Parts: sequence; structure tokens; C-alpha cells
Amino acid sequence: MATIFTQIADREIPAHIVAETADFLAFLDVNPLAPGHLLVIPKKEIDYIFDMDEESYFGLTLFAKIVAEGLKKAFPCVKVGMAVIGLEVPHVHIHLIPMNHVGDMNFSKPKLNPTQEELEEAAAKIRAELSDNTRG
Repeated sequence: MATIFTQIADREIPAHIVAETADFLAFLDVNPLAPGHLLVIPKKEIDYIFDMDEESYFGLTLFAKIVAEGLKKAFPCVKVGMAVIGLEVPHVHIHLIPMNHVGDMNFSKPKLNPTQEELEEAAAKIRAELSDNTRG
């Protein structure tokens, strides 16, 4: 069975997509640590980031960098944190999180519960800051 992220990439499950290429997708986390918290995935379903071939790995990292630049403009912060964690979904995913304090990347703290309208507003802000070739 396809992972939830594959289902999002295949448009079987709705998501607030902010950027997309032929190989990669970035969308908002529905239970974010901070407003603007994104997940960046390869469309090809693979469980472990270090099992990716080099071209895909570097492509994913470059795509995450481009998306992070737009995220930082849309949600001004000191830095955009990047984390590869999570065992619950067997599909490579990178978290991009606006950070002003080191605790902003603490995955054990309570998650936010934004409304669909708040998520769409956040997605629109990020999309507005991205180049035409990566907009979702």
C-alpha cells in the first residue's frame, strides 16, 4: 500500500502544496511545530534517505534549499531548521521549520492545530515567495 506521502503526491489525499517539480514535492505539515512548517519529499517512494541514489539525494537537498529560501521570506525568522526524522511514515521526508530559538525544533513539544484556512493562508504566503518553476 502506498504511503500517505505517495497518496499526497498522487493527489489522492489533499494537502497544502507550496512547491513541486517532476521529482519532488513540498507541502505544509498539518500538525506543525511552527507556522510555515513544511515537509519536503521525493515523489518516488523510498523509506530511508541514505538509500536514495546520489542524483535523487542531491536533487532533494537542492529542492529543500530553494523551498527554505521562500519559507524564510514568507515567515521571517533567524534560520530555517532542517531535520530528517520520523519513523512513522516509511517515505523520505525533510522537515523545514522557521526557527527563532533552538526549542522551535523540539519535536516533543505540543504541535499546533491550525485551521484549514490558516494552512491555506500560510501556503499562499510561501508560494508567493517561490520562483515560477517550483510553485505548487
